[in-house]
Amino acid sequence: MENYSSAGDSDAWEPDKIPAGCRADDKATLPRAARLPINRCNLPAVVLGSLTFQQHPSPLLIDGVAELHRDLFRRLDAAPATLRPDVFRDYLTVRFRLEWPEEIGLSRRRKGRAKANWVRAIRGWSFDSDSREGAVLKGWVESRFGLTPRYHGEPLRDPSSEAYRRYLEMRSQGLYGTNALEAQLDLVYAFCQYELAIRHPSARHVTLYRGVNRMADHEVLERGTGGRHVILLNNLSSFTCSRERAGEFGDYILAVDVPLAKIFFHCGLLPGVLQGEDEFLVVGGVADVTLSTI
Repeated sequence: MENYSSAGDSDAWEPDKIPAGCRADDKATLPRAARLPINRCNLPAVVLGSLTFQQHPSPLLIDGVAELHRDLFRRLDAAPATLRPDVFRDYLTVRFRLEWPEEIGLSRRRKGRAKANWVRAIRGWSFDSDSREGAVLKGWVESRFGLTPRYHGEPLRDPSSEAYRRYLEMRSQGLYGTNALEAQLDLVYAFCQYELAIRHPSARHVTLYRGVNRMADHEVLERGTGGRHVILLNNLSSFTCSRERAGEFGDYILAVDVPLAKIFFHCGLLPGVLQGEDEFLVVGGVADVTLSTI
């Protein structure tokens, strides 16, 4: 079972307010190399990727989504809970003409690219997070939240490196010939946040787990006592809500209190898209974690 936690009334979410101690002019905990100077949401990367944001999160709003897709949210508000996933799927199918590729200019020879949609991207990640689909999702996080990827098949530390060039090539290949795939992903994130707010109205965090074999594979920024560490997560990572399942993937387990605002997708959101492993896709940044043995 997921362990969702809430804060007191004094910590109620205020969408237009940056949490105290989490402003861009405060001491940054997110390394400069892990962030872009601009992004496409209501908080800059230096804020949303910080340790303070993990402790005191607030909603993340991608530019233009609420304004351009008011009709979707009106339909969701009017639908019963059991039908909201169908409403969401139908809206994306019609809005992005996913079943009528010829209407968006794809020739018969290139119609196969119409299948490179939001579902294919998430399923591709579930098979291999370092795949072309994984590069698309990491690139989406980079574009929208300003958090640069730290790993894609190999460490990405230098934007001028051959490794980073390969990541960019995979991202470009994954986006080529699609119908606004990143805009589709904007709505996936928005729908996930919509559902989390309804299902867990007072929650701010959920405790998630990740199996690891050694901390040397992670960027450790600070080592504490009792297994506590401050680490820099990849800009998008997989976690699970099951500690037992996490133990199947490593000799040690990282436990993290993840802000709900950083959950891009999870296995129970839309039936048939992401199956098994109780998986959550989590936007990265600096995180306070606890390392323990199985």
